[in-house]
Amino acid sequence: MYSYHIAFSLHYSFRMEMARQNHACLFANPPIKCNFVKTINQTQMLIRIHPETPSHRLIQIVVDCLRQGGVIIYPTDTVYAIGCDLHQIKAVQRVAQIKGIKPEKANFSLICHDLSYISDLTKPFSTSVYKAMKKALPGPYTFILNANNNVPKLFQSRKKTIGIRIPDNSIIREIVRELGNPIISTSVYDDDEILEYTTDPELIHEKYESLVDLVIDGGNGDNEASTVIDCTGSEMVMIREGKGDIESIF
Repeated sequence: MYSYHIAFSLHYSFRMEMARQNHACLFANPPIKCNFVKTINQTQMLIRIHPETPSHRLIQIVVDCLRQGGVIIYPTDTVYAIGCDLHQIKAVQRVAQIKGIKPEKANFSLICHDLSYISDLTKPFSTSVYKAMKKALPGPYTFILNANNNVPKLFQSRKKTIGIRIPDNSIIREIVRELGNPIISTSVYDDDEILEYTTDPELIHEKYESLVDLVIDGGNGDNEASTVIDCTGSEMVMIREGKGDIESIF
């Protein structure tokens, strides 16, 4: 876990926000029930954020956690994912450890707010690829692109490609926008023999509360992953069919 000082700072900020919202609920006319937080202790939190109108104060708490090396679980437009600030190397290593893989062998994708940051991570790509991304995103797609020299440095590996995601989800896109750079993304899988992904954020929190610093409850997740499109060759190729409709791109 990250340091006690960081955990205490986030805990205090969250308590202040909880008190503010509870005060607003108490003095509303008529009074309304506040329940945006389900569980909180000194180092792990489960925060409920409205999926359509995310609270800026709660978004800021998540961003503070990421900037201080925290690992979070968050909703997307497909399944829930584990992630951290791309530039926090120790946090990236923690995510790899949670997944049971070596960081240099991890195939993490990156969550971006929009297409403007992609040129910092990828080699130049064709106009047809750009048009496809522009048409599909935000949406349930992962585009695999050729990575530039910045990516191996960030992941401390020989990584030559990178997956780019811009989910159609206001919570995570606001977090990334406020953070100012992408976060890494890897799906939360389920141990169930039938369901591949865990969709209930409360169950996710119960399973991962000792491993991550914060879990965001943005409502039940989907049980279908993103559609993955490989754009590293001369033609775009779908390598995994998922939630995204491939016919809307090609």
